[in-house]
Amino acid sequence: MDKWEMYMEIKQLLKQGFSQTKIAEKLGVSRTTVYRHLKRSPSEMAEWVDSLQYKKKKLDPYKELILSWLRMHPDISAAQVYDWLLEKYKDLTVGESTVRTYVKALREEYKINKETSPRMYEAIPDPCDRQVKRHNLCSLI
Repeated sequence: MDKWEMYMEIKQLLKQGFSQTKIAEKLGVSRTTVYRHLKRSPSEMAEWVDSLQYKKKKLDPYKELILSWLRMHPDISAAQVYDWLLEKYKDLTVGESTVRTYVKALREEYKINKETSPRMYEAIPDPCDRQVKRHNLCSLI
């Protein structure tokens, strides 16, 4: 049950004559939650619920910069973004996992797919194959 539904249910149960303690028991919440919801008017509740929709993130002040890097270099990794941020802002205190999560969210929100280029490689002969073993060179490796 979301917060707005909870608020409406509390108001409904109160109108039906249930005590605040009984409402808390029925809904499986604490009494303080019920008290807190009852103190709010519907407009205050709506404002509060709206304020919960977006939580301010530590990297929001750097959003445009990170977006420009992602658009300019779609193949860039979050680890590289983290390194560039630390180079540019020495006093930044944020963990690499925070940057990873933020970059992932930005890629999804702005539809910036991570480009990957296939690794070019080729098999090389095993240095310990039969011919090398005959010459006893394998022991040198």
